[in-house]
Amino acid sequence: MPDQLERILAQWHAEKPHLDVSPMAVIGRLSRASSAVDTRLAATFAKHGLDASTFDALATLLRSGPPYTLAPAALARDAMISTSAVAQRLNKLESRGLVTRTANPDDGRGTLVGLTPLGKTLVEATLPDHLATEHAIAGVLTASEQAQLAALLQKLTDAAL
Repeated sequence: MPDQLERILAQWHAEKPHLDVSPMAVIGRLSRASSAVDTRLAATFAKHGLDASTFDALATLLRSGPPYTLAPAALARDAMISTSAVAQRLNKLESRGLVTRTANPDDGRGTLVGLTPLGKTLVEATLPDHLATEHAIAGVLTASEQAQLAALLQKLTDAAL
């Protein structure tokens, strides 16, 4: 039985047979997979009182290693978000006591963002559940399939940039 995307492709083929709509299969499935993954991860983060962007910022600080501090620009780069998005996230994180902002001793005009003990505890408690969710999702693929998919997605990303 065809799924919704297959029906859409068949409709396009019937309506516009001279057009190659095959990329819609890739992009459509990629979009649906991304949405489904985001929904599953959001449910995991919500159990810990987090959202994806908050977890990402805290996890980026944690994986930077002791003393768990980064300049805002480095946090933006390592979390793969815009610097304006970092400023908004930092305000929220700081108000919750999860990060601190201090003067950067190496740059009198700059600041450093540091993970507080509360932020470190929260991200460390969330990480195992997050990884379990990712394993559950990716676990339908063999290790070889996961590696192949990761390489193919990187190829698509490189082409889209």
